[in-house]
Amino acid sequence: MRAEIIAVGTELLLGQIVNTNAQYLSRGLAELGIDVYYQTVVGDNKDRLIQAIGIARGRADLLVFTGGLGPTLDDLTRDALAEYLGRDIGLHEPTMAKIMDMFSSRGGAFIESNRRQALLIEGAVPLRNDTGLAVGNALNVDGTCYLLLPGPPREMKPMFDNDGSSWLKEQLGPAFTLHSVMLKFAGIGESKLEDVLLDLIQAQQDPTIAPYAKEGEVAVRVSTKAADAGEAASKLEATLTEIRGRTREHLYAEEDVPLEATVVRLLTQQQRTLALAESCTGGLVSQLVTTIPGSAVVYKGGVVSYSNEVKIGQLGVPQALLEGAEAPGAISAETAMAMAEGMRAAADADFALSVTGNAGPAAAEDKPVGLVYVGLAERGRDTRVEKLQLAGDREGIRLRAAKRALYMLWQSLSGQGQL
Repeated sequence: MRAEIIAVGTELLLGQIVNTNAQYLSRGLAELGIDVYYQTVVGDNKDRLIQAIGIARGRADLLVFTGGLGPTLDDLTRDALAEYLGRDIGLHEPTMAKIMDMFSSRGGAFIESNRRQALLIEGAVPLRNDTGLAVGNALNVDGTCYLLLPGPPREMKPMFDNDGSSWLKEQLGPAFTLHSVMLKFAGIGESKLEDVLLDLIQAQQDPTIAPYAKEGEVAVRVSTKAADAGEAASKLEATLTEIRGRTREHLYAEEDVPLEATVVRLLTQQQRTLALAESCTGGLVSQLVTTIPGSAVVYKGGVVSYSNEVKIGQLGVPQALLEGAEAPGAISAETAMAMAEGMRAAADADFALSVTGNAGPAAAEDKPVGLVYVGLAERGRDTRVEKLQLAGDREGIRLRAAKRALYMLWQSLSGQGQL
């Protein structure tokens, strides 16, 4: 089944609100095995909405509407679809009774315009609204399905998840459901990962392979349609095995979790501890780690050492590394190593990560923007330092540096990479 989502509301076109409904519905429809090919936004104008319905009807088997079911005259979705289909609109008495009860319980006079929220297109199945008043509409006309949902997300989401999804499953019959595995990667860019998997992507049929990029991480969704989880696992296994073999040094999870969650899990499993010494990231690595539940068991603490005085006084970085004509300076491999080793010793931790560099916007110590050094000190092993030249604005550089530091730690914990 091919779907098109039609979001109705002039406020969407003006940018006054963000269309989060489309994202939510796309995910929900994909889980039902329904392919969303188009998303359309239409203002509160009946003629343009009818035109949009006609276009969508020519390229989709399912039209999902959000918005335009409220009590005011500019709530036109139901009216436009009824006119397009040549159908009458009637009153859904249970919804009308609910509206009347609401006004009665609040002691207010009934406002006639609220009757519009109880209207149902001829032949439509009513969809209950557990968090609002407007009744949803679902109907199948000559093989094309129409699903009308309210605009407010707090009303739309439960209506879709409950009655809406149930109705769609009835229309699909024995159709297969979409099953996906999300693979998460670090230490590799989107373009490089795509190049590694290019032949698989170009030849894909079933399963399908879809890459997604985020700052400092890349994800690949591998999907297939199957009657049940067992059949899906069988269909996915060959593709997953091939991807694992090509990307082992970067594949940190086979579920949609951030890198820091995997790092905390491995530290917990291995009963090892972490400390952090940060300069240019300003505590961002610590923030990422401590957002993960259970991190208190493995994270000992950290120092944000922006100044040389703190690097010297709290981390034990030799002054000769930081000051003087021949000193490598705060932004250097030597200082990153000293920061990591000093932090590990001070916290008596199994690991310590350090980050020092220039996140911009201007050069510092005659070092270019984006130059970052990341250090990893580990109990009983030699300290490692990586030199990075990162692109982007200040926040982007800080986040990429933080994620690279976590990637280095993941490499050591997982036994991957050149250690």
